[in-house]
Amino acid sequence: MTDTALDMSVETGAASYGAASVKDYVALLKPRVMSLVVFSGLAGLIVAPGHLHPVLAAVAILCIAIGAGAAGAINMWYDRDIDAIMARTQKRPLPQGRMDPDEALAFGVFLSVASVVLMGLAVNWVAAALLGLANAFYVFVYTMWLKRRTPQNIVIGGAAGAFPPMIGWAAVTGDVSLASIILFALIFFWTPPHFWALAIFRKVDYSAAGVPMLPVVAGEAETKRQMLWYTLALFPIGVAPYFVGVGGPVYLAGSIILGGLFVLSAIRVLRSEDHKPAKQMFTYSILYLFLMFALLIGERLAA
Repeated sequence: MTDTALDMSVETGAASYGAASVKDYVALLKPRVMSLVVFSGLAGLIVAPGHLHPVLAAVAILCIAIGAGAAGAINMWYDRDIDAIMARTQKRPLPQGRMDPDEALAFGVFLSVASVVLMGLAVNWVAAALLGLANAFYVFVYTMWLKRRTPQNIVIGGAAGAFPPMIGWAAVTGDVSLASIILFALIFFWTPPHFWALAIFRKVDYSAAGVPMLPVVAGEAETKRQMLWYTLALFPIGVAPYFVGVGGPVYLAGSIILGGLFVLSAIRVLRSEDHKPAKQMFTYSILYLFLMFALLIGERLAA
């Protein structure tokens, strides 16, 4: 689509905004992404030393969920032009003209501020500051600065999605420790191979939208090599929670198996000539992160 055609499509949508439904507002929060964010935040909260009243724990998780959804809403507001081009995102409320962009922005900003204030007042201000930092990083650093400018967008911008377990930890302890930094690093190093696997089989979309994802800029071969390096770097980070007392022997065994399968997935992608292994790796990457945190949670609750 040419720039002129894109401008015309945006203007046409702007002239005929529909009445947004509850479903549209929910979609604006990126619920599928939010679910993994909330789960990792819950893991940080559960494995942290100390105790938090169940009501306050629920409030902390709610704030993490609202904050993540708010950042997603602002991201959709800012990226509505390229979302209209990409097949994966064309049916979102803003590209479809079902919602006024100003309403989407106001919705996201209100929820973001509310989540941080509520976290600070109800839980503690360290967790609130981390939540605010995560939201600001995702909106200003990743969405507005990096995403359209550098193929390292996911590498640096991935830090935003790595904050939730650290926030959950801080909600209980009121501080940041080596263990919570390791949980942060687990998601940080997981993010590039996860998103690059998606970018490989969605390369045409990203290219059409002018987003310099690594497969578009450096080619698939280089992307696959970097995916392997990141999974190799992730392996020791994945087992590290055991050595700082956050995970036990069950987690250690599980993390070795899951990490090894992640490396094998990257090797399969590197050797493949088609996109099927990349699609499979993308699916597995989600399962990997879920199971890693599930092991931490299950082992702590069983103790």
